[in-house]
This record gives sequence, C-alpha cells and structure tokens, in this order.
Amino acid sequence: MYIKKLLLIIVGITVIVGAVFAYFIYDAVFSPNTAFNNDTAAVYIASDATFQDVLNDMKPLLDDVDSFVSVAQKKQYDRNVKAGHFIIKKGMNNNEIIDAIRSKNIPVKVAFNNQERIQDMAGRVATQIEADSLSLINAMLDKDFLTSQGLNEETALTLYIPNSYEFYWNTDAKGFRSKMLKEYKRFWTAERKSQAQKADLTPQEVYTLASIVQKETAKVDERPRVAGVYLNRLREGIKLDADPTVIYAVKKTANDWDMVIKRVLYKDLETQSPYNTYRNSGIPPGPIFMPDVSSIDAVLQPEAHDYYYFVADVENFGYHKFAKTLSQHNANSAAYRRWINNKGINR
Repeated sequence: MYIKKLLLIIVGITVIVGAVFAYFIYDAVFSPNTAFNNDTAAVYIASDATFQDVLNDMKPLLDDVDSFVSVAQKKQYDRNVKAGHFIIKKGMNNNEIIDAIRSKNIPVKVAFNNQERIQDMAGRVATQIEADSLSLINAMLDKDFLTSQGLNEETALTLYIPNSYEFYWNTDAKGFRSKMLKEYKRFWTAERKSQAQKADLTPQEVYTLASIVQKETAKVDERPRVAGVYLNRLREGIKLDADPTVIYAVKKTANDWDMVIKRVLYKDLETQSPYNTYRNSGIPPGPIFMPDVSSIDAVLQPEAHDYYYFVADVENFGYHKFAKTLSQHNANSAAYRRWINNKGINR
C-alpha cells in the first residue's frame, strides 16, 4: 500500500514537473518577445555575420534574450545564419522572430539620381545596400565589363538610368551591376532606339546630351526646347557652347569636384578639355551628370523649332530666352550680363 502511494506521488510529481517544463518551453517559444514600441523593426544581417553578431544587433529589440538564444539553438539557426534585410513585428514570439530572420529576406528600395560621377553614384548606392562604395566603383568601372557592353570609363555612367529599384539588401557589387544592365536594356526599347537613330545619335550620346540639357534647365517643360537648340546646332556643325560642360571641364581639370561655379568666366572658356564644348565640336566623350528620364526623352522627342541660342531669362527665373539669330542672342545676353553684374556674382 505504501509503495502504491509512493508511486502515485512520484507520478504526480513527474506530471507536475513535466507540465512546468512544458509551460516554460511553450512560454519561450510562443510568448511575445519584442521590446520595441514601433509596429515594426528592421534588422540588417551582413553576409559574413555570425550568430553572435546577430545577437548583438537583436538584443535591443528583445525582451528576453536568453529565451531567444534557446529557441534559436533548438531551431539550429545559430549554425545557419542568413544575410539580408528582415522585418520583425511588435508582439512576435521567438519562433516567429527566428522564422522571419531566417527565410523572409525583404527587398529594399534603391534610388539614385543627379549623380555627377560613377564615384558619387557608388557612394549613394552604398548607403542603401550591403556592397561598399569601393567594390561598386571597381565593378562599375571594370574594363572587361565595359568593353563587353561597348562602353568605356567616360560613358560608364550612361548604363544607369535614375529611378527607384528593388534589390535585396545583401546584393553585392556585381549583382547590382548585373541588375542595372537588365534595367538599362529594358529602358532602351525599340522605340527609344529608333528615336535615337533618327537623330543620328547612339544611346550614350543621347544620355550625354540629356545631361547637358538638364544642367541648363531645371524646368521639365522647357527641356524639349533646349534639346531642340542643341540638336539644331549639331545638325549645322555648330559647337554646342554649353556652359555646364565648361564647369565640368574646370572641375575635372582641377580634380576639385566640390568647386562651386555660379558664373562662367572668359578664362574658363579656354580650359583644355574634351568636355569643353566651346573649344570642341560635337558631343563630349561622356555625360557631365546623371540626367532624369524626362531629359533623356526630351532629347529623343525634342521640340521642333529654328532656335540656335538661349540665355537665362532674368524676367522669368528658371526659364530662358531663345533666339534664332546671333544678333538677337547678343541682345538677350547683354541683358543677362547686366543683371548678373548688378547681383555682384563674380564666380
């Protein structure tokens, strides 16, 4: 009788211990374990991250770190860390958190525009994906790659059409380049290629001319007219005489990309550079800027007119006065010089 009672007691204790153990297991796995107040928290895990690295980043987001570690080990996540960008929702339990950072790599939006050089673009992109700026520069300026695409260091920027694109955060430099090549080919449709050919321009020349057009005017509605001026000059064999190309040439020659030039001086026009369109005929060897799609399409679909000249309109800021003859243009330019002199802008 005594033995029977003893066995019952042992069984009872075992059941209680098992229940308590099961409760703690359930609690560790299925109870909420987030310590942030926002609806979501972003987690970025590098390609070479260890479980300890993940844990260091996750600690501020977790209410109970030990239970997270325990569940991670049971699910073998500690031996199978995944890189990427992940989202944790407020109130998630350990099981859900680990599933999220193991298998739910969420793309990020990568945007870039108005970059002056490949180096600037690489720096911009490097703030949005895992690849660093140096690896991006090396990939984008790789000679073998550029040659395979009919490009060179001067035209390398033309491969990148400014927009917003989806990438996995852990994309490397070559992966970024590969996707942008696909986007470039998608952008240059048969229709756009036909329009470029009609203007006797290559896609790279269209992009380069568009970079000048956009530097000349920030007004989207004026860009087709400005593009028409430059195309008229090209057809007649007249130099472009574009001030933005001179500014670019001065900065490139001085290797000072932080230089601010608000006024082009006569001495600047003498700068020895293939980008200086006051000294060289035709389109420069590459873009001076990353133009918007609106500027590219302005070159492909220019306004038809007989204008060959333009200068800033001091009575309608942001826009320009256009002229068909040099004498008319000189009169417009004189008015602009008087205005800029009165403003005291010497450089």
